[in-house]
Amino acid sequence: MALSGLFLIIFLLQHFIINITSVFDGSVFNWLSHFMGTNPLVQFILQPILIAGVIFHFVMGFILDLQNKKARGTRYKVFKGNSNASWVSRNMIISGSTVLSFLVLHFYDFWIPEIDYKYIKVLPDDPHRYYEELIHKFDNLTRVVIYVVSFLFLALHLSHGFASAFQTMGFNNKYTVIVKSIGKLYSIGIPLGFAFIAVFHHINYHYL
Repeated sequence: MALSGLFLIIFLLQHFIINITSVFDGSVFNWLSHFMGTNPLVQFILQPILIAGVIFHFVMGFILDLQNKKARGTRYKVFKGNSNASWVSRNMIISGSTVLSFLVLHFYDFWIPEIDYKYIKVLPDDPHRYYEELIHKFDNLTRVVIYVVSFLFLALHLSHGFASAFQTMGFNNKYTVIVKSIGKLYSIGIPLGFAFIAVFHHINYHYL
């Protein structure tokens, strides 16, 4: 669970770095997207590994949640809530399920159309299409709101998952404070950055 979580954390950072370029320079975003979308190593090795990692992480999350409930046996007579653990750590399954639902929408918005374009319809290669496809998705305000809310739940999920993954891997030592600080910056900065991209393109598309 920790290994797959750290793997997805690295992917999120890489995904954000590419997407944030769309705010500053559409041509750079097109170039990076075209490279990632046509590179055989990315498409036929890294992408399947990523999808497998996502599935594995969420399946393990549900399994561990069920095991924890089963191990508890009976409900507590007195539950002190945050005195034992934070709301986020006690409800990772909720934030994780919300993120999973968002991923289904995200795949529907971008991955499925990409597969349809390249492997089903087999349309001519166009290295300049990615930016227009991106901003078109954020034309719809409802979709933007769903994205922003989903990124809020992603931030909640990461706020506990980041430090927890490193602790599981043995970083519960003198580096713990540093890891937690980096985790807080990451869990706030990356989801906020993704939300900013969605809102920026919606505003830019309609009002600027």
